[in-house]
Amino acid sequence: MPSLKDLRNRIASVKATQKITKAMQMVAAAKLRRAQSAAEAARPYAERMAQVLGNLAAGVVVGPETPRLLSGTGSDRRHLLVVCTAERGLCGAFNSSIARLAREHVNRLVGEGKDVRIICVGKKGLDILRRQFADRIIDFVDLRGARQIGFEHADDIAQRILQRFEAGEFDVATLFYSRFKSVISQIPTAHQIIPAQIGRNGAAAGSETAYDYEPGESEILESLLPRNLAVQIFRALLENAASEQGARMSAMDNATRNAGDMIRKQTTLYNRTRQAQITKELIEIISGAEAL
Repeated sequence: MPSLKDLRNRIASVKATQKITKAMQMVAAAKLRRAQSAAEAARPYAERMAQVLGNLAAGVVVGPETPRLLSGTGSDRRHLLVVCTAERGLCGAFNSSIARLAREHVNRLVGEGKDVRIICVGKKGLDILRRQFADRIIDFVDLRGARQIGFEHADDIAQRILQRFEAGEFDVATLFYSRFKSVISQIPTAHQIIPAQIGRNGAAAGSETAYDYEPGESEILESLLPRNLAVQIFRALLENAASEQGARMSAMDNATRNAGDMIRKQTTLYNRTRQAQITKELIEIISGAEAL
């Protein structure tokens, strides 16, 4: 049975922890508004670019002049996984759910005899994946110094991927991130970015309008596809930022509630222990008085 001093120390410790989790919850709530607005603002641009690329791709005849970012290398033996996670923890299962999806993807590809390489964006994903796939991680992007995610960060990642693609290091690239749905719902997502997965039906959002492009579709795609790669990565980073703050807000809210429940239980135990000691002392005093 712990002493009264031990119980008081335990209650004070839990109260201090509760203050920290409550403060982190409020900070995450404030950051979430900005991150959610940025993620929602990026979606229409990325979707519209995909529609434009779909119209362009519909007019391209696959051949030697087709951009390799669209047609691929003609093989799918070598795969590159770009796994985007957070730089910090204390956000529930946010990081582990993305890493789990990437791990399942790696195991499936390896089982099919594919060669898999990984680029980690975010320290937590690196910490999780290198336990099992340390020999497959070829690059790490550290964004801890970035106060706010900007397009320049996504463009830097895109350039690293393009350099490796031009060097023939992989055939297919897949981006892993968490799509923000709500504060309590973030959806781990895998999206193929090389070769580009775009609609090639010649119609954008139900429009049957035909366009003539000058210069030709292939020339325009040569310019737009690298930018589309950076746009898709930027969107993933923004979705991740919103998902991280939503997951942290939910996790800290649960931690604050659990701390409150623990404080109530420990306070009840403290009161019972104190009352038992008082009763014991009274019995000793009365027994001593009767003995006299």
